[in-house]
Order: sequence, then C-alpha cells, then structure tokens
Amino acid sequence: MPRNPEHDILFEPIEIGPKTMKNRFWQPPHCNSAGSDRPGTQAAFRGMKAEGGWGAVSIEYTAIHPESDDAPHCSARMWDEGDVISFRHVTDSIHKHGALAGVQLYYAGLHSQCGESRAVSRAPSAAPSEAIPLASVHEVDEDDIKAIIQLHVDAAIRSRDAGFDIIENLVSDSMIINQFLQPYYNKRSDGYGGSFENRARFGLEVFAALKKAVGDDCAIGNRYAVDTMDGADGLEVWDEGIKFIELCSKEGLCDVWDMKIGRYSELGLEIAPSRSTNSNYMAPWIKEAKKAAKVPVVSVGRITSPDEMVQILKSGQADIIGAARPSIADPFLPTKIDEGRTEDIRECIGCNICLSKWWQIVPLICTQNAAAMEEYRRGWHPEKFEQTKDPCSVLVVGAGPAGMECARVLGERGYDVHLREAADEIGGRMRDIQRYPHLAEWGRVTSYRQGQLERLGNVEVRTGIGEMSADDVLTYGADKVVIATGASWAKDGFGAVSMAPLPGADAALPQICTPEQVMAGKETGDRVAVLDYEGYFTGVGMAELLADQGKQVSIVTNWDTVAPHCIYTEEIHDIRRMIHEKKIAQHTLHFAEGIEIGNDVKLTIFYLYRDGHERTMTPKPGEYTRRAGTEVTEIACDSVILCTARNSNDGLFRELKARKPEWADEGIQAVYQIGDCHAPRLIANCVFDGHRLAREFESEDPQYPLPWIRERQVWGHETFPKLNG
Repeated sequence: MPRNPEHDILFEPIEIGPKTMKNRFWQPPHCNSAGSDRPGTQAAFRGMKAEGGWGAVSIEYTAIHPESDDAPHCSARMWDEGDVISFRHVTDSIHKHGALAGVQLYYAGLHSQCGESRAVSRAPSAAPSEAIPLASVHEVDEDDIKAIIQLHVDAAIRSRDAGFDIIENLVSDSMIINQFLQPYYNKRSDGYGGSFENRARFGLEVFAALKKAVGDDCAIGNRYAVDTMDGADGLEVWDEGIKFIELCSKEGLCDVWDMKIGRYSELGLEIAPSRSTNSNYMAPWIKEAKKAAKVPVVSVGRITSPDEMVQILKSGQADIIGAARPSIADPFLPTKIDEGRTEDIRECIGCNICLSKWWQIVPLICTQNAAAMEEYRRGWHPEKFEQTKDPCSVLVVGAGPAGMECARVLGERGYDVHLREAADEIGGRMRDIQRYPHLAEWGRVTSYRQGQLERLGNVEVRTGIGEMSADDVLTYGADKVVIATGASWAKDGFGAVSMAPLPGADAALPQICTPEQVMAGKETGDRVAVLDYEGYFTGVGMAELLADQGKQVSIVTNWDTVAPHCIYTEEIHDIRRMIHEKKIAQHTLHFAEGIEIGNDVKLTIFYLYRDGHERTMTPKPGEYTRRAGTEVTEIACDSVILCTARNSNDGLFRELKARKPEWADEGIQAVYQIGDCHAPRLIANCVFDGHRLAREFESEDPQYPLPWIRERQVWGHETFPKLNG
C-alpha cells in the first residue's frame, strides 16, 4: 500500500550539525544489557532497527572511564581500542541500512557504582548518592575538572573512530553535568558553584571541548532533562531548565537536543509505564523548552501512533520523534508507516518489562516482540520467518498470549493452523488484565495478534467452542498438537511460605474469591482483604479495582513491599502513592494462617519474622532452634481475594500424554505444551514460549529450546588491552 500522504512529514530529512538524518525517526539511547560484553548481540539488535527504517539509532549510556563503571549493570564502555574495534561492528551494522549511529557519553559522578573497577569516582561535591547505597565519591578540584573534561574528549575521539555519527552527552539522570548544574548536588563556592552561570560552566566546557575535538565529523547532542520534576529543589523548565538551553544556544555548542523529564532516583518519571501516563506525556515541558533551542529537538514519551507523531511535528513541539520502547516492540515501525501498513505496527504496551530486566541485570525482553535480543544469538528476524518444508496441520488449543503467538508464527511459516478457544473471544487472561485499572494498553497483546491472525489465510480461528476433551483432540485430525490452556488462580489459597492450602480458603464459598471470579462478576463485600503472594500487578490491581468501587481494602503480602516486581518496572512509586491516597491498608512481610467464616470473615495473619532472633546452639531432634512466635493479627472483613499461586491448566495435556499409545492410530505425531499451561510465568515469557516453539518446530524436540550463541572470550586468544607478561 502507498504511504498515507499525511505521514510524509515523518520522512523528510533533517540536518544535525555535519550530519543529515534521512527521516524523523530517532531511537534514543536505551539499555539492553548487551553493553560492550556482547558486541554481536548489540550490533544485531541495533542493526535490526536501522533495517526497520529508523533514521538514527543509538546504543546506550556509555561509560567513558572505569571511574564511571556501572557494574553490576552491563553498560557500554568506551575505554580502549578494544571498544573501538567492537563498536565499529555495531556502527557498520547501523550504517548498512542508511541510519546514523549514536553513542551517549556517561560519567556518573556521585552515582557511580564501580562494582567491577573498584575505582573512586569524582563529583562536584563530596555528597552521598540518594540512589546508590555506599557509592564512593571524591570532590573535584580544578585539576580534576580538567581531567574529566579530557576523559570526555578521549571517549568522543574513540567514538568517532568507532564510526559513531552522533556524540550525545548524558545531561540528565542526575549525572555529572547535571550534578554541577543542580544546587541540590553542587555545594561549591568557587567558579563552578553558586550562581547559575558558575554551575553551568562545567557543562559548557565539556561541550566546547567536544566541539573542538570531533565537531567537524560528528554531531554533538545532549540528552537533557528539561525538568527534574522536583519543583524548586531541582531544575524547572520555566527557570534554569530553559536558561541552560539558552546558554548552549548562545555559544553554538549543541547540534541536537534529545529532551525528556525526570531524575535518576525515579526513572518512572521518564520511562513512564502505561499504568501512570498516556503517550507523549512530556509534551508540555518539551514544547516549552523547544522555544529556546536553535537546533533540532527530539521529543520522547512512548509514542506509537503515526498520527500523533505528525501532530507533534506540526505543532512545533519537536522536530524529531524519539521512541525507545516503541522501537523495541516494533523495530520496523517506520517501515510499516512508510509502506502504509500502520495496522501491522506492534505497539508498545508500556509494561516496562524491558526496563525490569536491566534492573535485574539480564538481557532485555519485550512482551510484544519475542525476537528482541534474539536477532544474533538465535538468528531471529521479527518480520521474516523460515518457511516450513512440511506444512502439516497443527491444532493449537487455547488462544491466550502463548497460543496466539504460536499460531501466528506457525501461520507465518506456512503451516495449516487451527486455533481453538473455549471462550467467546481470544486473549486468554489478557481479557481480564486489560480491564484492571490503568492497564488498558496491555490489551494490545491481543489486538495485534488478532489482526495478524485474521490476515493469515492458513490460520483458522474458532472461539466459543467450550473446553476440548482429550477425545476431541485425538479425533480432530491434526498432525501435531500444541496445548496452551493457560493457568488459574488456586481456589484453596495454596501459595509460597506454607506450600499448602490455606485453612478455610475455598473459592466455592461466597466470601472467598479468585481474581478470575472477581472479573467474572462475583460479588464482594464492603470490606475486602487481598492476599497477594504473586508480588506483581494482580494483587495491587485487585486492591485498586475494589477501592475504586468504594470498598475498604487491605492487602496482605509475604514480600517486604506491595508489588515488589514493580520496583523493576518503575511502577512502584506511583503504586505506593496510589495505595496511600486510596487508603488501602498494607500488611507486608505477613502470611495468612487461616480464614474463619462467621458473621464476619476473620482472616488471621502473622508476621513472618515473629520467631526469636537467636538460635539455640544445642539443637535437639524434633525441636525448633528459635523461640517460636505466636503473635497474630486478625482482620475482620467480608471477602478475601486469593492471589496466592497460579496452577497450570495442564489436565488436558496430561491426559493426552497418558494416552500416547493412541496417537499413531489417530495420526498425531507429537503433542506439546506452552505458556502458563507448561508453567505459570510472565506474559512476556508466555509470548516468547509460543514464539520459540513455532520457530523451532522442526527440531528434534521443540518442547525444549535449542542452544544459542554465547558471546565470550575464547581462552588463549588475544585480549584488549593486552595482558601483561
């Protein structure tokens, strides 16, 4: 299809210093935990976005020196010639498709972890980090300032030699330039402290040095938080936030502003989840700041709609569309807009599972794009699928996240696919989840796959058929079968800690509910207790849903905070504010002992660490080594919601496996299980499971993954720098 003429503005080239960007699609720096350690993964991941049409593709925050080592996190580094060599492969992969390659120079100052280097970082003032426990920092003198500026220059020269076109400074996230700029961090009284002009001096000197060193060859950019969202205690766009832009503009020190808002200690202000914001949520701040910029401005904010992108450019908010998470969910977003295939865009759902993996110090994953970070190690392309040589018929039972994705990929590969769903609509548990407060965008997991399945002529989808029996499957006539029947919340309160049913818990009773029952309309009383042992979105989603109905809600969790996994997704700050604002009572580090049904429902809970802190050093058989605590708390309520554990709905698979001797007579070659049916897990991992099985469907046993490429130094080969001796 031809491109919509309304979208033509998105494909106009634009000059950035000495470089020309072919269109207005900018993938800003974002982490993926490939860093410098996995150059093949880094190159394939970024190169895929360039292939998908992005005009500029950046790597991630890149440490300029061991003093800015961010270990245990895996970031990029530009320390020596070895980094130049590895990143030349990355930039070649980006340039191959006509995109500009960007790098973001990073010196953390007082936020340096230095977990591997054990170096001491330098900062404007000898102050502790509010974000990194036990970070060590030395207060700089003027010689140190000159040295740090030179470190920036050295890293910029290496970056240029590695083939990067855009050298971006991290003037945000409370890093070194930002630390000099903010009075919150800068307590100096010399020429680098006090007045705004003095506090801005370090940043201007860094930019001037980079301009002089590489400005003829590379565009110099700034990733700049125009407002730290702290009010008068931080940078405000209306005040010094804009003044800093004006100073840089006056001196001609910046070729492009990559603008955002927020601070390091609460990344959810910048990498905002869909739970708390809509797309383009930074617009008011960026539009104001752009007035002071004399060069192109990039605007970010989880922007996925081409129509909204056009509005951003035409309104004067920005000149370039920045999109990190949308580029992960769909590396081919620009190409699909260019080809008039906007209905094929795989839109980001704002779940921040990508960010969570950086905090957990493992490679990035994506709920929407199972191929993310698998481009090199597994050879997966998000838009291309190897065609099967044996297009046999495959029955997929269950159209939840895993089943939908498996059917989609099998269909793309040319199989004759029959997707069967018991309910009236596809989506599985997503049908309920997208109805939780603020999680409507998560419905894109279903809507994208539904659209793709509808266009595949070799995939037949039928819904509302009821649960299939083993006889139904055996006599269906399929060559292979994939069971994706999901999981259900335990109706007896089985969960962690006790690893046993909870006495008195029975979801057949009117006072006891599972989340599925609540979403299906089961009534709850005015006082509700939510038992949350999952620690992610379900328990807090139930609590907010019921609080919004005017219920008096308590949430009990065995974890040390409500929804601890949301710490990794950066949803936790607003969740805590919501719990406080909606007066939801919290009982953390508690576990339920039992439920008694009477005029009231009595939920008895206990503190997990109620036992004595000392152990006896003379243990005896059958005796507990601590003083056993007996203290309990009783919660009077009308209803209890059991978010304790999910059990796989694997009965159909188990029966089919037990009847394996009948398979051959019915023409069935194999039966597999995927997603929650195999083991309850993250939505992203269910999607991945279905995707992987379909990709590896011809392997010896696709139930289990094939080996993948591991990037590692091979012993006995050369190192960079060379080892002494």
